[in-house]
Amino acid sequence: MRFYVLRNWLLRQLNLRKRLERIALWYIISLMVITRKHTLDYASSLSGKSKSQFSRLLKGHSDVAALTLEDLSKREAGKYSKALKALEGLPWKAAMIIDLTDQKRSSLHSQNVKKLNHGKGYFIGHQWTNIILLMGEKIIPLPPIAFTSRKYCRQRKIDYKTEHERVIDYLETLDLRDYIAGYRPEDVVVLADSGYDDKRIQKVILQKGWDFVAALKKTRSVKSNSEYLTTKASEGWRQIAIFFKAHRRLKWQTIRLFTKGPKRKRKEFRVRHTVGWLRSVGPVQLVCSERKKSPGGERKYLACSHLTLKPRQILLAYALRWNVELFHKSITR
Repeated sequence: MRFYVLRNWLLRQLNLRKRLERIALWYIISLMVITRKHTLDYASSLSGKSKSQFSRLLKGHSDVAALTLEDLSKREAGKYSKALKALEGLPWKAAMIIDLTDQKRSSLHSQNVKKLNHGKGYFIGHQWTNIILLMGEKIIPLPPIAFTSRKYCRQRKIDYKTEHERVIDYLETLDLRDYIAGYRPEDVVVLADSGYDDKRIQKVILQKGWDFVAALKKTRSVKSNSEYLTTKASEGWRQIAIFFKAHRRLKWQTIRLFTKGPKRKRKEFRVRHTVGWLRSVGPVQLVCSERKKSPGGERKYLACSHLTLKPRQILLAYALRWNVELFHKSITR
């Protein structure tokens, strides 16, 4: 009985043609079942249907699937945006989180793969950029950005674009009014790690009227406010790691954050911060942060375009990035 209720609900949500309903339904159910790996073989064994049927569904109706999922995201976001409140302890109502994810190839003849290394050694796989909207406790996935390799583009005579160029094009054309009722640009913050530390991305975010909280690479050039006013535009820039070493007058302060969930844990950080200038972007708050348990260890450098936030709020905002990691885990397990 419960299966039929679930089936009918899914069919109403998908709104597909009759001849696609059954195979699409089984594929979605296979993705919902917890297993070691979600593959076409698994969907075939679960449903008792031929693997080729699922292959034809994904290959021949990819546009339909993408448009249907995008429509679902917009409808789901519309429900929650009507009663949208500010994120806890922060001035924004929605956070857009950008993060890279990858998948090891499952065949020796995979196409559009590249050599990847995310800290655990090199492997060959597929890469794409996931973008989610965080509205309160609700995660709304936006259409992901697929990466296309140079070889794949050359074979199909497609203009090759880097990952950052694709993100820039995506942000420029994204209209959040389709997702957030009563949308105001100042209600949105974009969160990204140092993999997306690019002045072009940050400038597009500011042009859209949004704020950003982003991790910076150690080599990113910055100036203090006083240096910006007293030096030429092309002089006085220093890498942010060197900048904080030179400005030892900036005092460390301790910030305590609590994790959410049944087992709340307290995390302590030491931070130094100041208002400065990010080269080719503009005025930002600059933060140097490290875990208090390991002073002098690995440090993280953050930039926040909102100039009145306190350091604790900047760390709170950046900590929201963990939601995209949970999202990755839930869709790949």
